Amino acid sequence: MPDYPGLTRDAFRHPLDQQAEEALRSVPGFDLVARKFVEFMYERPQYVSLMGNAVQVGPQQYSTLYQQFRRAVRALDLSPEPSLFVAQNPTVNSYSIGEEHPCVVVNTGLLDLLSDDEVYTVIAHELGHVKCGHTTLTQMALWAMSTASVIGELTFGIGNVVGSGLIYAFYEWRRMAELSADRAALLATDDWRLVSQTMMRVAGGSSRFAHELNLDAFERQADAYQNLDEDGLSQIYKFLLYNGGQGPMLSHPFPVDRVHHLKAWAHHEEYQQIRQGNYRRSPANGSVPVDPAPSDIDRLRQELADLQQELDRLRRS
Repeated sequence: MPDYPGLTRDAFRHPLDQQAEEALRSVPGFDLVARKFVEFMYERPQYVSLMGNAVQVGPQQYSTLYQQFRRAVRALDLSPEPSLFVAQNPTVNSYSIGEEHPCVVVNTGLLDLLSDDEVYTVIAHELGHVKCGHTTLTQMALWAMSTASVIGELTFGIGNVVGSGLIYAFYEWRRMAELSADRAALLATDDWRLVSQTMMRVAGGSSRFAHELNLDAFERQADAYQNLDEDGLSQIYKFLLYNGGQGPMLSHPFPVDRVHHLKAWAHHEEYQQIRQGNYRRSPANGSVPVDPAPSDIDRLRQELADLQQELDRLRRS
């Protein structure tokens, strides 16, 4: 398996991810959510929950999984090493959280469905989120979505902004962030077909009928989906499906969209250059921190305290 010493997120980050994050940070209300999140909903409670309710992977717990994890950590040059947990949950899912103490969590349902190579691909994908500094923004997004109404009550209607434009921007960024994590999985495996196969299995895989899945057919399905854009009405339907037109807004791109983007990058000169060792390197190995950086936390807390004082003054007057 390939290794990329000194790899930075800028070496492989998808431009749509970067653009969506810049748009998110420019939306009115983002700074307010960031301050509230830093103050009230930082990563420690979730880490405590995992330590109490899941199995921490190590040399004596899920040793095979631990070796896969260590291999992916080395490939993407993450330091310090994140923690890995297995959660008892039949849903085929995985996620990553935390910035100062990042963690990757995989559900038992995912382990029971996928092969060893496919599990390794999922782990590399989640480590890609850590490498890109996505974890704090993802947690902020989940928190903002669940507390928008409360924020509105506390801030004289600012929550109305948080509940519309900012929530939309959070969802758009979350979807684009997946494209960068998919690239990380490709770097760690050097096998775009394996990564695409893993997406297919997660999308509609079955242990019983695994031998009847065909990646070439899924690729043709992905191409057919892209061709739907030739019909303007289908483009409208895609937009509505992604943005809550027929249910909740989607946090991930459709698997066929992800396969399309990944295959294009796998055949792009940028990826070939990285494979040859020509990529942006960091003087210090490890992941790139995401704003707000630890040095900014005290400043954000002070700004929140100042905001609260002003709100108290307005209430009294």
